[in-house]
Amino acid sequence: MKIASWNVNSLNVRLPHLQQWLQEFAPDVVGLQETKLEDHKFPEDALLAAGYRSAFVGQKTYNGVAILARHPIGDVQLGIPGFDDAQARAIAATVNGVRIVNLYVVNGQDIGTDKYAYKLRWLDAVHAWVADELQRHPKLVVLGDFNIAPDDRDVHDPMVWNDDHILTSTAERGALRGLLELGLHDAFRLHHDDAGIFSWWDYRQAAFRRDLGLRIDLTLVSDALKADAIQAGIDRTPRTWERASDHTPAWVQLAAG
Repeated sequence: MKIASWNVNSLNVRLPHLQQWLQEFAPDVVGLQETKLEDHKFPEDALLAAGYRSAFVGQKTYNGVAILARHPIGDVQLGIPGFDDAQARAIAATVNGVRIVNLYVVNGQDIGTDKYAYKLRWLDAVHAWVADELQRHPKLVVLGDFNIAPDDRDVHDPMVWNDDHILTSTAERGALRGLLELGLHDAFRLHHDDAGIFSWWDYRQAAFRRDLGLRIDLTLVSDALKADAIQAGIDRTPRTWERASDHTPAWVQLAAG
């Protein structure tokens, strides 16, 4: 069971890329972020023609998340339970016995801003939600664009991306560690110790060509799935395509299911 995460940065623009990638990579489940589409504009029929059912929640111009699957999608949750939030940033569903939580984590703008404070509140709410999900669904995968690089191996320049920088600040990394301490594991790090493997590159300063990136797109697996996470990686190929998203897919393959 191959499960992937991809911030497509506008599904309206990137639908042909998604269709091509689904055909070539053939994941069983995909969590999408930044679809940037109102629900009535979501390309459900086009994706069904490609072999994928959809569950989604979106809004105009910003945010938007979806779960695509080649298997039936059940028990769908839109948004973080009990957290009043107008932004479409979270969705969960069960696919083939595995609970999938798909997150588009708040960027946070800069340390000390209202958006940064909102990010930390949002992550606190996610922590409580995931703790509850783990109690009810031991086979859990939490994936998405986390807008947090876990450690210095995941940034191109630790002198710049440090404890005082957005996406790598002490509080953000602490929130991510708090999620992992619930009983989750970074699937990529179960198989790769290397530094310098990234999932996001800015459009500016020829960042992709110069490989000035960050690994901020994650697939986290629960204790019950750790032994079944037989492979994990990042597929750079879609980032090479014309009019590419600034993110590229991260994935994990499970032996079970």
